Amino acid sequence: AAPTRCHSTAPGSSCCAWQLHQDHLELRYGSTVMRLDFVWLRDHCRSASCYNAKTNQRSLDTASVDLGIRPRAVRVDDTTLFLTWPDGHVTRYGLEWLAKNSYEGQKQQVMHPRILWNAEIYRQAQVPSVDCRSFLETDEGLKEFLQNFLLYGIAFVENVTPTKEDTKILAERVSIIREEGLKEVAVWEEQSFARRDISCYDLRGREGSQALGAREIKDHIQVFHCLKHEGTGGRTLLVDGFHAAEQVLRQAPEHFQLLAKVPLKHEYVENVGGCHNHMIGVGPVLNVYPWNNELYLIRYNNYDRAVFNTVPHDVVRRWYRAHRALTAELRRPDNELWVKLKPGKALFVDNWRVLHGREAFTGYRQLCGCYLTRDDVLNTARLLGLQA
Repeated sequence: AAPTRCHSTAPGSSCCAWQLHQDHLELRYGSTVMRLDFVWLRDHCRSASCYNAKTNQRSLDTASVDLGIRPRAVRVDDTTLFLTWPDGHVTRYGLEWLAKNSYEGQKQQVMHPRILWNAEIYRQAQVPSVDCRSFLETDEGLKEFLQNFLLYGIAFVENVTPTKEDTKILAERVSIIREEGLKEVAVWEEQSFARRDISCYDLRGREGSQALGAREIKDHIQVFHCLKHEGTGGRTLLVDGFHAAEQVLRQAPEHFQLLAKVPLKHEYVENVGGCHNHMIGVGPVLNVYPWNNELYLIRYNNYDRAVFNTVPHDVVRRWYRAHRALTAELRRPDNELWVKLKPGKALFVDNWRVLHGREAFTGYRQLCGCYLTRDDVLNTARLLGLQA
């Protein structure tokens, strides 16, 4: 390998040292030691001929890069890495950009900043609801709402006109509304009277009057708006699944790893009237980014879990122990946030993170809501300058 070269960087930071190896460049910038493959360095060139800065799209044909490529010359100054390739093309990289976008840099970063909470943490945070007019008419109000949603996985809008139509307008401020299923409208509205013989809940929002335990729902983001309730009870239960998973990780890392590794099948079959669905999803209970072990999705829905047949018998019992540990955390009373939905107060729930249920109620209850596409919500947040 070539001798190590050392250059000073910005004032107050550590020196920048680099060394060429057979197939990669080793580069230390500050506290980050990066190992950058030569093919990767050529593929990610940001020159005008290789990358369209206006559309943020690669122009270079990756398949045209020689897999045995090696730079002809390397130079590093205080802020920039310069690579000259065998054909004379010069690639320039900012050291800060490399530190952020390298594998080693990504391992040290959080993709989605969050605040994990139990009931007491959330109450003490005194997260404000956003006024409907500010939400609909100003970027500041929308940004405040989305920041709350990204940090906590739930957010409220107050002073919404209690109609299905106004709820639809509210939802469309942040996302395209997702169609619920075949031959069904995008915004559902249900009216329920308390009855002893009803205990169903079918993930489409149709519900009876009996209590519903907290669970994750398959759709990405859900909106709830109680239009009317003439009776008692019916509070909504919210649990931060990521907070519960974090407790499992701290207390029994082997349980967390098993729940993040073992794939499960979830199945939903519906044959009601003209609506026919047979949906199957496969994945572990806990889904993490493999480079930094950051949790981004929890699948916890015991109602729809299909036959558990994805692992051999010697793993089955260990998985049940891990599942039991997570269940115990999710059901801890101090993790349960109870909220009374009322006309004019709309709730947005991130179903990839927050589990929700409802207590039993009496009387007449009218509820409406819809499902939103996650990509559109996150896109709206990014356009407002938020990390999402």
